[in-house]
Amino acid sequence: MLKAYEYRIYPNREQQEQIVKHIGCARWIYNYALGKKMKAWTTNKKNLSRFDIQADLPKLKKAEETKWLKEVNSQSLQSSLEHLDSAYKHFFKTKKGFPKFKNKHKSKQSYSIPQHTDVDFEKALLLVPKMKPISIRLHREFTGKIKTITIKKTTTNKYFASILVETKDAVKESKAIKSRTTIGIDLGIKDFVMFSTGEKVENPKVLKQYENKLKKAQQKVARRTKGSKNREKAKFKVARVHEKIANTRKDFLHKLSHKLTHENQVNSIVIEDLNVKGMVKNHKLAKSISDCSWSEFVRQLAYKSEWYGKNLIKIGRFEPSSKLCSVCGTINQELTLADREWACKNCGTKHDRDINAAKNIKNIGLKKIPMERRKSTLGENRCSNAIRLTQEAPAFR
Repeated sequence: MLKAYEYRIYPNREQQEQIVKHIGCARWIYNYALGKKMKAWTTNKKNLSRFDIQADLPKLKKAEETKWLKEVNSQSLQSSLEHLDSAYKHFFKTKKGFPKFKNKHKSKQSYSIPQHTDVDFEKALLLVPKMKPISIRLHREFTGKIKTITIKKTTTNKYFASILVETKDAVKESKAIKSRTTIGIDLGIKDFVMFSTGEKVENPKVLKQYENKLKKAQQKVARRTKGSKNREKAKFKVARVHEKIANTRKDFLHKLSHKLTHENQVNSIVIEDLNVKGMVKNHKLAKSISDCSWSEFVRQLAYKSEWYGKNLIKIGRFEPSSKLCSVCGTINQELTLADREWACKNCGTKHDRDINAAKNIKNIGLKKIPMERRKSTLGENRCSNAIRLTQEAPAFR
């Protein structure tokens, strides 16, 4: 099993310069390769492979204008070409997200090291090529073979090492899907999640907490002269506020997803496959939806379910979960977004809109799983422990 561990590193001034140099060279070779691939396609309709461009590296290192490429780890340059190749494959597979040229001020500042790396847990040191040992804060240990190390620099001038490790841990086999050990989850804005058990988890609304602080910091940037040192200092303060927001949100999502995947009474989780990209087009709710980070939460649930042997079931986004009575199955066509509580006209049951939706999500997920899949584990899907139950949009929509 592959697991990633992220640690804070503390390079000295000389090491910081070397890291920045590696990041710059990796970015340059990525842009060089992208430009060459685009030119070859537009002129000759030829698709250059990663190895075609990799053959240029010895010539570039000998050329006077690009001889500085010799000062960095050659495998990091090759890794940058591999990333571009993966981006191209993803584009042709999904038909979206064509690779873009990397910008020093906008792109993520990082570079990867695929080989000749190690971690000294006793001395708390990170060993990477072309650099002296770097001080690292090892808040937890890992066992296994290091596959790659990615060194990142944040906009607040902090440095991190993301270590991808191949561990000997086996994927836990998921248990049988049963109604009493299955929980339905409905995602919301006021309350972040509502469970079919009737529980709710309040949305921390992290952006709202820091909105005034962020606004004042951005106003100071606008008032400073472009290109001045004071403007750079003001921009740094804005970056620190953004970092605080991101870290607080990330902490909340990790704690909640960890709690769900470690609940002893829960073996299966049913969740709705939301179209978040489409939902944020609503300008009235875009900020609130983006602040929730539903996609990141579902991503965390997916890989943690795989690690800890839970079944993650995704139902179609067009299921009538909110308008459907979870008791008798009657659909309330008169229900609007403003109605948070309603009573079924058929059976008279009073519903909390969100709790009722979570119950319906659970029921829909269980109904669409064949009985033989419930009695046993997930068979051919037990490695991923995830089932996707998609539903196409109705023709009249």
